[in-house]
Amino acid sequence: MANRREFIKKSSLAGLAGIGIPLAAFTAAPQAKQGTETKSEGSKWADGSRLVVSVSMQFEAGGQPDNAESPFPQNMQKGYTDLPAETWYQYGYKEGVPRMLDNWDRLGIKVTSHMVGTAVLKNPALAREIVDRGHEAAAHGMSWSSQYSMSYEEEKKFIKDGADAIREITGFTPVGYNANWLRRGENTLKILQELGFKYHIDDLSRDEPFITIVNSKDFVIVPYTIRCNDIVLIEGKNFSVDQFFSQAKAEFDQLYLESENRKRQMSISFHDRIGGTPQMVQTAHELIKYIQSHQGVSFKRKDEIAELALKDKTTIRE
Repeated sequence: MANRREFIKKSSLAGLAGIGIPLAAFTAAPQAKQGTETKSEGSKWADGSRLVVSVSMQFEAGGQPDNAESPFPQNMQKGYTDLPAETWYQYGYKEGVPRMLDNWDRLGIKVTSHMVGTAVLKNPALAREIVDRGHEAAAHGMSWSSQYSMSYEEEKKFIKDGADAIREITGFTPVGYNANWLRRGENTLKILQELGFKYHIDDLSRDEPFITIVNSKDFVIVPYTIRCNDIVLIEGKNFSVDQFFSQAKAEFDQLYLESENRKRQMSISFHDRIGGTPQMVQTAHELIKYIQSHQGVSFKRKDEIAELALKDKTTIRE
């Protein structure tokens, strides 16, 4: 697929606006281009991969609260709107996600997009496009509210409303979850299991997926990252793109070395309004091309990683 404009033109024939698109069109992802997956003697992944890389694309812009955190000083007087900050968020759906989608196509990879429910409702065509281009839609709450302080029923409704918004707009049923700033509550995993989710990512404790028991059933943790994460390292005020590249490359090089003898997963996270800037997309392209040059590396959506973990008897259990 050459670019986003070509995609939109073609998809209009299928009714991108939501008219008569079969569910199968959204749930069956195209085969992603992978690194060489010849099973090596030291491979610990059941599909023959030596190292699995998981890319997140956070779709949040449009769902943020008034005067949300931004690179601008947090010095607005109460009762006034931070208008420049609003435009910073708007960049995420106007430029960021479309640019990243074209980049994933050029690289031949599929990613997981954690979608805030209100962002999806405000930008339905873009949410549908993400899924129709073969990427996973994972739930990210209905809004940016902190769910850890909610009652059981409040939190259950909050999670369900966000997932329902994704399903109604895109036709894709989310099976993965990410809480706002990873801060889930004591009831979150029980609720996710009740609602039919298979995994969550709000855990930084390992560099490989693992399984825990929730409500007497298996539930997968696909670890997230704050090390190779643009919102922590960039956000217009910390790392430069060359520092981001250097840190992520060092992370990959070490994990690739370890993957000769044990199961390893690398996570990289991009946010619509940050990772979708020209400089970050160019840097991401160079980084992923470098990673793809290594034998045995595969890029997988997080729902694919969760399925592998559930079927693999060697997956760590806690």
